Amino acid sequence: MNRIKVKGNHVILSLVSLVLGFIIAFSYHLTQLQNTKPKMTDRQYKQTLALRNQLIEQEKTNRKLQKELNQKQAKVQKYEKEFAKEAKVFANLAEDAEKYRLYIGKVKVKGNGIKVTLADGAYDPKEGNVNNYLVHEHHVFKVINELYISGAAAVGINGQRLTSHSYIVCNGPVITVDGVPHPAPFVITAIGDPDILSSSLNLTGGVKDQLVNDNIVFKLEKANNITFGPIIGS
Repeated sequence: MNRIKVKGNHVILSLVSLVLGFIIAFSYHLTQLQNTKPKMTDRQYKQTLALRNQLIEQEKTNRKLQKELNQKQAKVQKYEKEFAKEAKVFANLAEDAEKYRLYIGKVKVKGNGIKVTLADGAYDPKEGNVNNYLVHEHHVFKVINELYISGAAAVGINGQRLTSHSYIVCNGPVITVDGVPHPAPFVITAIGDPDILSSSLNLTGGVKDQLVNDNIVFKLEKANNITFGPIIGS
């Protein structure tokens, strides 16, 4: 019985010795590895410290430059917006100038539109006043004004283009436009959106109905490729 107990103690002692030897060997090996690592000299340490300081300074410089870049980019964006506004203003001015040139007849204009023919009504001998059946300047004015209000770019009478200072005078069966006489029928031509111009004249109780009530023969048709040349000396 004692023999078996002694044998068991030997086994435990052997295991403890084995583990202890392993720990001692591992500690020795780790110490040897640490001792074999190269140690940094004072010169190398100073160089490393100098490089580190240079890196820090470079990062500060980069941040400063980045801040300046952001500020300059903000200024560039501000200038671009201002230039865009100015360009828009100039574009609007150029567009307005073109409209004014069209209005005063300085440039040639071509496009689709409508033709309105105004003719004297059939005279009834029973009526005492023949003027009640003639086209007068106020009839022509009604058509012209409605066309301009509806967006006509250019208007002409019997092929003669009107300007901002044109004048129309009625002299019996003849209408004088800027000193040029035109006999009836009077063909008023306008460049613009045909549908809009037609609709504005055909409104119930509008220009067409008023002229018909005055015994004027009214005819309206759409037209393509209407051309008005520039007015010399306008």
